[in-house]
Amino acid sequence: MKRIILTIILIVLVAGLSYAKVDLVTLPDRDTVQLTIYNSADMTLARESRSLTIKEGKNELQFSWENTLIDPTSLEMIPKAHAGQIDIANLTFPPRVRNLGLWNINSEYSGSVPIEITYLTSGLSWRAFYMGTLTENEEKMRLQGYVRVTNNSGEDYENSQVRLIVGKVHMLDQIANLARRQYPYDRADRGVPAPMIATPGHAVQISGQRGGRGMMGGFGGGMMMDAAEIIKEGLSEYFLYTIEGTQTIENGWSKRMISFDTEDIPVINLYKYEQERYGNSVIRFLSFTNDEEHELGETPIPGGMLKVYRNVDEEEHLSYAGQSDFKYIPVNEEVELNLGSVSNVVVEPKVMDFKTENYRFASSGSIIGWDEVRTFEIEVRNTRDIPVKVEIKRNFQTQFWQVTGNDDYEDYDLDTIKFTLEMSPVSKQTITYTLRTFRGTREDNAPKRSM
Repeated sequence: MKRIILTIILIVLVAGLSYAKVDLVTLPDRDTVQLTIYNSADMTLARESRSLTIKEGKNELQFSWENTLIDPTSLEMIPKAHAGQIDIANLTFPPRVRNLGLWNINSEYSGSVPIEITYLTSGLSWRAFYMGTLTENEEKMRLQGYVRVTNNSGEDYENSQVRLIVGKVHMLDQIANLARRQYPYDRADRGVPAPMIATPGHAVQISGQRGGRGMMGGFGGGMMMDAAEIIKEGLSEYFLYTIEGTQTIENGWSKRMISFDTEDIPVINLYKYEQERYGNSVIRFLSFTNDEEHELGETPIPGGMLKVYRNVDEEEHLSYAGQSDFKYIPVNEEVELNLGSVSNVVVEPKVMDFKTENYRFASSGSIIGWDEVRTFEIEVRNTRDIPVKVEIKRNFQTQFWQVTGNDDYEDYDLDTIKFTLEMSPVSKQTITYTLRTFRGTREDNAPKRSM
């Protein structure tokens, strides 16, 4: 049910008489409506076009927004034709009446006029989410992006063009709070407020009087069966996605639509083991780059949740691989997604030997330096039916160390080394090495390191 009600009171002064003839006209439905929804703030810019029948002289347009979350201080009306003959004098809010505004219009024109009404509202939101489907060998992935738009604004929006924005907005007031105030400007005698919102490159001038036109820029997506194309457009530090066609978003409902569908994106699967960070678990990571080489790169990708599956046979049955949240991915930037712990790749380190030696003594006889020598064996098992790449980091908690018995590592930082293994399907490898750490005055004998 529509909750925004517009009526017009036509006041025509009759020549030679001391009274006015008053006509009450109910406006027709919206011709068009455009919604620009921000994802970083509870804020939506609505632009409505309607056909308004006015007569020469003074007119009053009544605008009511009961049970909605419209901010009355942001209301704006502009004639789209005969602008030189129509003066939107002001917008007033009758005392002791909630959710009602009266536009006073002076017109030299009589007839139908297209007008645009803009306002800010809250309760509309959107979020992006994704489905990734890996090929059987997991070297490529089909990536499908979706956007869900949810409407809790109190107002139904039929056949609306929807635009979605990625980008942060600095807000001095919350739209929902402004919508719920008893008086639009906090008290009945309050005048025109200062600008409410300021963003780099974008501004919204909030005014209950004539002037102060709001300008905002806006990102791609929302429950529909048909795919709707999303047109993307860069706006400096913002990014605007326009959903193809029009959407009806009823109050209390959500709509989902596809944002993009890209096949054969090259991906890298990497299994990581690092006790200090992940405990005894092996964590699977999936990485790709938002660029042309990876069949992407036309636009940034908004942050959201990615659920990853794998095709397991020719009938395209799927197995679940994991999921990960990620943040906004700019063009040409690589993303590495943590898909969680796995049980089909196993890393088991063991201490095979431990001893201390090379003691140094003070004149008092106390020990002031020594070496600790540990021999490690790390068993790595791949139980999967495809090759995997495994990265193992070993942290020594000191920069005074020396590894012998194995040269197949690389220095990661001053106290960490990294082993990288390429493993065949259903295979096992063993890593052995001896770690010598220098303690106390024996640190002077440690190899010098720099990163």
